[in-house]
Amino acid sequence: MKYDIILSGVGGQGILSIATVIADAALHAGLCVKQAEVHGMSQRGGEVESGLRLSDTEIFSDLLPTGSADMILSMEPMEALRYLPFLSAGGVIVTSSVPLMNIPDYPEKAVSEELKRLPNAVCIDIESIAKSISMPKAANMVLLGAASSRIGLLAPEALREGIARVFAGKGQQIVEANLKAFNAGLNETK
Repeated sequence: MKYDIILSGVGGQGILSIATVIADAALHAGLCVKQAEVHGMSQRGGEVESGLRLSDTEIFSDLLPTGSADMILSMEPMEALRYLPFLSAGGVIVTSSVPLMNIPDYPEKAVSEELKRLPNAVCIDIESIAKSISMPKAANMVLLGAASSRIGLLAPEALREGIARVFAGKGQQIVEANLKAFNAGLNETK
């Protein structure tokens, strides 16, 4: 069994942290993991994309073919739509509903309407949730929590353990903050 994820957003939103947590959890669960290198201008606030492949058997390529992603996990709604050609017929989009207005004339209404038309799109105001729990910098973990029950091959508890391992070097307070954000996202989608 395999599960392919496209991670997308804008530089500085924490896409790499999400990928690291998922990959750590998958490796500790005994799964094979391949991650495509991150593409984009992440240090300049440009678009960022990475493919993450999980499987219980060997994976031969880190690149996701068009139409094969089981999930698009996006910190930014227009970036979620950018990778729509990669989504499989039964795939799901889990994205922030709040755009990052980093371009002139951002088509906010058109993006929102397009996401509403998609049958398997889950749009969540992760920024408001993160602020409501006094963790505004952990919106990425809110998003991961919101997606966690939909990520095939991994249970939410495995992702919680991944968060604890990945952030352990930054201290227990950072671990607890990220777990709180993750749980807030998970509770939002129950």
